Formats: sequence, C-alpha cells, structure tokens
Amino acid sequence: MAERDIGVPGAVGEALKRLRKRIPPEQLDRLWIFPPLIEGRCESGVVAAGCFAGGDRRVLVTLSYRAEETGRGVSFHPSFKEEGEAPLDRLPRVMEGVVERCAVELGAPHAVSLAGDPAALEALIDEWTATEDSGRTWLPDTRVRS
Repeated sequence: MAERDIGVPGAVGEALKRLRKRIPPEQLDRLWIFPPLIEGRCESGVVAAGCFAGGDRRVLVTLSYRAEETGRGVSFHPSFKEEGEAPLDRLPRVMEGVVERCAVELGAPHAVSLAGDPAALEALIDEWTATEDSGRTWLPDTRVRS
C-alpha cells in the first residue's frame, strides 16, 4: 500500500468488501486495484476483477467508487459494471492500456492473484482495511437508482 495524502483511509478496503458482496470470492481469479485520485477528503478509485468464465476466459467487472469523509462519517458510492469477456492472457494488457490512456498519471495498479480463494480475498481486505480504517462510520449509500 502506498502512503496517502489525506483522501479517505479505508475506502479501498470498503470497495473490496462491496465487491465481495456482489461477486462470490470463488469466482474471483485476479484483481487490479488502481491508485485512487485523491482530492482533499474525497477520493475516486477503481477495482477491476477478472472473474472465471470457463476455461481460459475471464469476465472483466469493474467497481468504481467515490468516497468522501464528512462530519457524520464516510459516504461511499460504488458503481459496478461488467465490461466484457476475454482470454485470461489479455487482461494484463488491458490494464496496461488503461494506465497508458489515463489523463492523470496515478501509476500502475496493484495486481493480486486470488485464484478463487476466499481466504486470499479476506487477507487482501484485511491488508487494505486494518491500517487505513480507524473506526470510521460508513454511511449507507442513499442515492436513488434507476
């Protein structure tokens, strides 16, 4: 984990927890955690997941989020999107292309192989939560969805 300049400590851990709620850990092959864009006490980030789709194929799902620390707690607004399906060996190149095309230079994503292991996902959540989240109150997402 990189040092942070304010932002919302614990936001990446919260994103991983939301991903776990949406996608069973046994379906997660690999994750890419992109460095967040930090603006004061707000941050926006992306976690990309390569999910097993049979054989050497993977479905790419992204979780983008915006988190903001307020006087009442932390607001967290996630958005999930299935991006498509591709052969396993293409996803790392896709992630490299995302970094190259990004208008803001944030750096390469942190790539993690989970291989469908729930314990590996829990360890990753602990890694991103334990040192970042010091008893914050995470407010429910109250946005109206269509």
